[in-house]
Parts: sequence; C-alpha cells; structure tokens
Amino acid sequence: MTRSLNGRVAVVTGAGSGIGRAIALRLAEDTARIAIWDINAAGAEETAALIRAQGGTALAIAADCSDKAAIQAAADRTRAELGAIAILVNNAGIAPFTPFLDTDDDLFDRVIRINLRGPWLVTRQCLPDMLAAGWGRVINITSSSVQTGSPAQGHYVSSKGGLVGMTKALALEFAPTGVTFNMIPPGFIDTPMLRAAPIDADAFAATLPMKRIGQPEDIAAAAAYLASEEASYITGQVISTNGGRYMGSH
Repeated sequence: MTRSLNGRVAVVTGAGSGIGRAIALRLAEDTARIAIWDINAAGAEETAALIRAQGGTALAIAADCSDKAAIQAAADRTRAELGAIAILVNNAGIAPFTPFLDTDDDLFDRVIRINLRGPWLVTRQCLPDMLAAGWGRVINITSSSVQTGSPAQGHYVSSKGGLVGMTKALALEFAPTGVTFNMIPPGFIDTPMLRAAPIDADAFAATLPMKRIGQPEDIAAAAAYLASEEASYITGQVISTNGGRYMGSH
C-alpha cells in the first residue's frame, strides 16, 4: 500500500547505501521529495539517480552529518531547492567492533560524535521547519544492540542508547506540536556494513527465529509507516524490525 506524503520534503542521512538508501527510495515512492545527506558523495548521487529513474525528486548533498557547519549548509541548500523540511530520518552512523579495553578515547568520541551528536545537531536544524508547519516526523534509526547488548561494541551501543533516550525526551517535549519522534532498531539487516563486520552473517541468521537476514526494505517499510499520516498518534515508540530476535517493549 502506498501512502501519499503529498510531496513533503524528507531528509535521509546516510542514504548513500544500505538502509538509508532503501528508506530514501521508499519515501520517494510514497511521493516525498528526498534530500540525501551523506559523506559519500558518489553513493548519494547514485541513490538520487535511482529515485529520479523511478520518477521521483531527489537532491544529493555531500555532507558530514556530524559537522555543524556542513549540516547548516545542507539544510540551507535543501530548503532552497526543495522547500521546508517535514520529515527527518537520522540514519547516518558507524558501527565499529572494538574490545572495550582496546577502545581509546578518540574512537569513543568519534562514535559518539557521529551516532549521537550528529542526530542532535541535524534534528535541531530541521525541527523549526516542522514546528512552523505544525506537522513533522523525526525517525531515528537506533539499534537492536541497545535491546540485547553486543560484545566489542560498547562505544556503539552507548551512542545508540543515548539516541533512544533523546528520542523519548523530544517525543514528550514536542508531543503537542504535531511533530512525532519515533525509532526503529534494525535487527540483522543485509547491508554493506553488516557484510564488512567481523561476524559470520549467515551463521548468525540461522540462530534467528525467522532463520534469515532482514533486508533494508524491511526497515524502509517501517519508516514509511512512521512518516505517514496514519502514524499521527504514535510518538516516542519503537518498531522493532528484527525477525523475532528481540521481543520487548523498549
């Protein structure tokens, strides 16, 4: 079922590949105009080309989504070329595997800067447009590792746990305004990031209740629902899209 987003402008960070690309393609299918913000310029352009090929509107912007000046410039260009921002998907992030005692301060700071400070800054930049319109959607891509833990990822899980808390706090603060804040913690999803991780993806998939790896389109479908008019009474919530890996309320 296609849900019309009436040409609203959606910013998807980290949409040059993987889950972000799938979300951008799906929101474009649902008639949003897409701004792709990604540090990988070539990947962003490729995603934009895919959207245009299916008849959609897309703008690719090379930007470090943890850099305040880059975020400001990306937002200014998005507004100038597409219009006011109505939907934000904070998807950009990194997920290194490093044993706790081998994680130096610089790496920890980098993970926090990209995975937590980045969404904080991007949200601050985009939210005024939504408040002015009395309508907005902020969708934060968190991680099932917050629900289950993940060895050698203390820095990553800490950053994503912070994003969970931020989502709930902002959901409460802005609940009366028409702007919702929700989160999707992907489970085991087949992306370039997963394939580059030091784990046997296929062997792990066999341990999941559904016995298979999820696809980026599974996350995109959840994002499309949260971005839709139909999700107007949902805020501060988690849609765990994980093939049954974790069944819980947070």
